[in-house]
Amino acid sequence: MKAMSKSTQNLRYSALIANLSLILWVGLWQSTLSPHPHLNNLVVAGMWILPMLLPLKGILEGRPYTHAWANFILMFYFLHALTILWVDGGERLLALVELGLASCAFVANILFARHRGRELGIKLKKLSQVEKEEKETHEDNK
Repeated sequence: MKAMSKSTQNLRYSALIANLSLILWVGLWQSTLSPHPHLNNLVVAGMWILPMLLPLKGILEGRPYTHAWANFILMFYFLHALTILWVDGGERLLALVELGLASCAFVANILFARHRGRELGIKLKKLSQVEKEEKETHEDNK
């Protein structure tokens, strides 16, 4: 695999730190800081952490594609934080931290995926190119 530039490596570390911090924060929030009053706090914390563990292997390995799709999972935490900020005054500070960490992870994932993808020569085709290729394929099949 092609060597990673220093700036891309710094983006990777930023993404890794932000993702791991969010995992730790959500686990701490749900298990200790503000546990559910009627459910087992460790089970609830585990359920909150589980989605973020799905892309963790690829994030630890520095795969740009995994960083990119991990952002879909991060949107759940982003929306959760916004909802808590809106409806629950008692947990606003906790939600603000979650929102900050999710936002940092989102941006760091995007930047790392973009820079590393360029280093590896991975490019997404422009929509106009995809449409042109599909049109040619369908015309050839007629």
